[in-house]
Amino acid sequence: MSANWGKNIELSIFGESHGEAIGIIIGNLPAGLKLDYELINKEMKRRAPGQNQLSTSRVETDGYDIMSGVLNGVTTGAPLCAMIKNTSQHSKDYEELKAKMRPGHSDYPAFVKFKGYNDVRGGGMFSGRLTAPIVFAGAIAKQILKDKGIEIGAHILSIHNVLDDHFGIEPEFYALRDQLYPVINKDIFKDMEECIVEAKKKGDSVGGKIECAITGVPAGIGAPFFDSLESHLATLLWSIPAVKSVSFGDLDDITLLNGSEANDAYYYDQETVKTKTNHNGGVLGGISNGMPIVFTVGIKPTASISIPQDTVDVRNKTNTTLKIGGRHDPCIVPRAVVVVEAMAALGILDMLK
Repeated sequence: MSANWGKNIELSIFGESHGEAIGIIIGNLPAGLKLDYELINKEMKRRAPGQNQLSTSRVETDGYDIMSGVLNGVTTGAPLCAMIKNTSQHSKDYEELKAKMRPGHSDYPAFVKFKGYNDVRGGGMFSGRLTAPIVFAGAIAKQILKDKGIEIGAHILSIHNVLDDHFGIEPEFYALRDQLYPVINKDIFKDMEECIVEAKKKGDSVGGKIECAITGVPAGIGAPFFDSLESHLATLLWSIPAVKSVSFGDLDDITLLNGSEANDAYYYDQETVKTKTNHNGGVLGGISNGMPIVFTVGIKPTASISIPQDTVDVRNKTNTTLKIGGRHDPCIVPRAVVVVEAMAALGILDMLK
């Protein structure tokens, strides 16, 4: 399998959920960048597990060691390698899963592709644990982008059938990033929390949606057809575990509008061209138009649940049932907010360089 991505920046991710460590190598970073460790640490905390009842009970500090590419806190121009130790593995919880395939998880297609040699412990290479090094890299990308006047913010738009009724690009996006579970409408979060807790009590799980906005991207970034701004971001967004939809522009579905409604009318604000609406999410013909880039990511319910389910035993080639033990998030949406931001930052930085 390939673990590499990028044209102008280079990313190589490595490790498994229950291996000794996970990490990332970032190539083509500019030399002379003084790393903002406060920002990196804050971003890592936003994703870290085991902080409350809404996430897995697995506790990992997500502390990182920078092995190369940085000297005295400043990038040297060499590839930056960061490693994150795994310190809380319960690998025995996964013995049964070597034969019994989890419904909704990668187990069966991975078993076929890798001929049964794939690591099933904690999901192995398919685990959301692998998003920790992505968040590390995203924090560095955010720092570089901020110097270019580009900022990224995301919030929880919905959990199951509980919708945050205040959506769209607003100043609140950036204040939200200091919170562990950002929602624009604070009253709605209590309902979201209750929804997650109720699913957890039943041994079940729920999914939801995350809305993200990128401001400050100049017009003219991207290309039609094979390397559109949307497709470049989508390659990263689709690689986040459990993401099942990516939609740019109107959440209410632009296909339901007439052309007279969907078209974003242009106007001059002094010498800057803007649009009166942003139904197309800041991208037209695969190229940025200078308006905020807005997209929504849909995340399915966590596949590992403790309710008995029908499945197959590939060792004995029989039908069977499976009740999954171990430690799992009843909803990964809250911890995925910072991951979506990180992927967006990396995608935009790769297109700008």
